[in-house]
Amino acid sequence: MFKNNALSNKTAGGILLNSIMAVIALFVNGFGIYLTMKANIGAAPWDVFNLGLSKTFGILYGTASISVSIAILLIDISMKESIGIAMFIDAIVVGKSVDFFNYINPVPAPSSLPASIAMLFAGLFVLGYTQLFYMKAALGCGPRDTLLVGLKRHLPKVPIGVVSIALLSTATLIGYLLGGPVGIGTILCALFQGPIMALAFKTLHFDATVIKHENLMQSFTVITSSIRNLRHRHA
Repeated sequence: MFKNNALSNKTAGGILLNSIMAVIALFVNGFGIYLTMKANIGAAPWDVFNLGLSKTFGILYGTASISVSIAILLIDISMKESIGIAMFIDAIVVGKSVDFFNYINPVPAPSSLPASIAMLFAGLFVLGYTQLFYMKAALGCGPRDTLLVGLKRHLPKVPIGVVSIALLSTATLIGYLLGGPVGIGTILCALFQGPIMALAFKTLHFDATVIKHENLMQSFTVITSSIRNLRHRHA
């Protein structure tokens, strides 16, 4: 159903449309995060970290998320990982989307543990499907995913599962020490977010391995070439 979208990024218009798709997908992704936090039974590992920073420094979740994303982005650059337009979209849109949904508060707080668990899983399904459309844009991965890939590349003898667990555990521990909420929801997110994402990919017949992400230099080259061609036609 979903094929490699890289060809559409061979024009400036394609890059624009895919960027818009990434923005929309990541905005809805923020609603998924909002649901997992609204469940109030413990946040996902990276959200424990973001909420811990938010509580410690008295800042909005989105501000904390953007700060963490920028810091990770700098690490990704230092490791010479591929950086794409969507990475910057991810860094900014998701955090501020969560702030928006926290502000309008469209969903009432669950009144029981089963309701909290159901809300958390609803959020995980939103995250799984929105991640698909974000990846389909083929404009780069998020800062945290790129960090995981970069660490694995620098630690070739360590299985990627071990690297992922170490990364998530570190984020959770630091977040907990800063006052972030850790609970059964944290465990459920760690255990089920990956399988639910895989289920979303399977149900929509999406193969993430065939996506050829376009980096910033490639996007810049396409955009400047399109501008030159447009000027030439109107000369």
